[in-house]
Amino acid sequence: MKIALITDLHANREAFSAVLDHAESQHAGQYALLGDFVGYGGDPAWVVNRVRQMVADGAIAVMGNHDSAVLEGPLPSMRDDARAAVLWTRAQLNAEQLAFLAALPMSQTQEDRLYVHANAYDPRAWEYIQGRLEAMRSLHATECRYTFCGHMHEPMLYHLSGTGKAGDFKPVPGMSIPLLPNRQWLAIPGSCGQPRDGNPAACYALFDTVSHELCFQRVPYDHDGAAARIRAAGLPERLAQRLLTGD
Repeated sequence: MKIALITDLHANREAFSAVLDHAESQHAGQYALLGDFVGYGGDPAWVVNRVRQMVADGAIAVMGNHDSAVLEGPLPSMRDDARAAVLWTRAQLNAEQLAFLAALPMSQTQEDRLYVHANAYDPRAWEYIQGRLEAMRSLHATECRYTFCGHMHEPMLYHLSGTGKAGDFKPVPGMSIPLLPNRQWLAIPGSCGQPRDGNPAACYALFDTVSHELCFQRVPYDHDGAAARIRAAGLPERLAQRLLTGD
């Protein structure tokens, strides 16, 4: 079975729709949605409703820091653009949509796979996996062979051998990577709704539970349409521009 790993949707209807269409074309049989469904983008209600329906149909979903901020208020560390988007977003969601976000778990485990937004060692602190050190700390915090997380908006893959040797590399889109059974793995698919690696195409990844192969994907989408929604909402222009440049 292929699991589509999608994270950091950030209220980007156009990107999420394109990724779902692509995943369907690749015969994805399950979906794991790794948080940050809202924030930054201009269509939070549509995205939350789509995620709710997918969860009702069997998808996995976990809470992200922007989802939490919409419920509890912006974090002190949030930049002005993010803070403005959080405050605007809360006013766009109804009671049922907010209740859905509030009920999201911090992490979920399925067989030998851990799904979490930020990291495995302290999910509620929202610390970033910015390099090998944080990745190894996360892998040491779980017995799962595979950890899939978001939060960082750039695709990345880390591994830890049984002897404690660590490694990392930036994946090439479209290339299947065999995840060897004698290692632990931590994969960051990259952001669906707001990529930040200089490539504006939406990110996600596919994990094959039979072959144990992981394939990172990039999907073009209607950036102009998504940017127009941000501008129509009166959100900061920088949030619209980022979609066009992927920075």
